[in-house]
Amino acid sequence: MDKIFYHTGTVKDGIRTLTPKESATLVEQGALYVDLRDKVLSDFKIPDVPEIFLLPDKELKEKYKKMPADRHLILADASGLKSREAAAFLQSKGFDKVAHMAGGFVEWERDGLPVREDLDQRLTGGCACQLKPRDRLK
Repeated sequence: MDKIFYHTGTVKDGIRTLTPKESATLVEQGALYVDLRDKVLSDFKIPDVPEIFLLPDKELKEKYKKMPADRHLILADASGLKSREAAAFLQSKGFDKVAHMAGGFVEWERDGLPVREDLDQRLTGGCACQLKPRDRLK
């Protein structure tokens, strides 16, 4: 398992970038999917993978030491914008088995990769700026 990133993805400026399909394959081989999305998003939909580590990106700098440094980590956010920065941060802290997933969870889902949903956590609103938890049926 030590070289599962070898010959996978692309590397630019020392940061490995993976597609969602490459990420799914590597997760099946033992890499750990790290979901950097806010809890309100990860509570509703999450990749259906054997193991996932939830750590919202705004908590990364405070709680990164809780992450398993000996594991291959695939960082994913909602759209792939923050995960690259998170990978660079973790590498600066000595994590050497880190990659980020291009396109984030949006592309994961668009590629038809497995997703688990909790419909009770679904959001509602006219645009992203108005998203809020849906009224719950009792």
